[in-house]
Amino acid sequence: MKYLIITFFIFNFSCINEYKELPVYGRSEIIKIETDNGYIYDTIPHSVKDFEFLNQDSIKVNNETFKNSIYVADFFFTTCPTICPVMKSNLIKVYNKYIDNNNVKYLSHTINPQYDNVNVLSEYSDRLNVTSDKWHFVTGDIDEIYSIAMNSYMVTAIEDENEPGGFLHSGAFLLVDNNKKIRGVYDGTIEEEINRLIKDIALLLETIS
Repeated sequence: MKYLIITFFIFNFSCINEYKELPVYGRSEIIKIETDNGYIYDTIPHSVKDFEFLNQDSIKVNNETFKNSIYVADFFFTTCPTICPVMKSNLIKVYNKYIDNNNVKYLSHTINPQYDNVNVLSEYSDRLNVTSDKWHFVTGDIDEIYSIAMNSYMVTAIEDENEPGGFLHSGAFLLVDNNKKIRGVYDGTIEEEINRLIKDIALLLETIS
């Protein structure tokens, strides 16, 4: 059984000055601007696009939810029979490490919103014994979820009847800073990667403290 941890990444190591410790991941966008003297071109660094989903408490979650915070994003579904339980077990270790820090949050997107409604996500969150003010399990329009997976987080999330549970998705955790930039990518199934994530969160916290 194969799982795609990351679809593709272009690395941008020209980090903004205040973040010297960690790289910035993503594809920069080149835009064409018309001026009185002709056209000029500018480069816009990659960032997570605007979004709005519902969490396990039926509360709208969007970019403003994570203002002045850093967060870890991932994609899953509650009936996943393979890597999701391992990923969530590992992410709970990170959650517990920073449980008293209000600047660290988590955003888990279901890739099966037809089944994973608010009630299902609420029960799932309760089983993990996590709080919704820190860890948001979100559902929404399937096309919007798949779009943000590919275009903002650059990971795989698709329906695939040949895969266990009917979906193929990334096993990556994405570390996002308070400027909506992706600062780290980690295999959510490997303990060493979780330890690296914990250390990288500490580095990012220094930039917003």
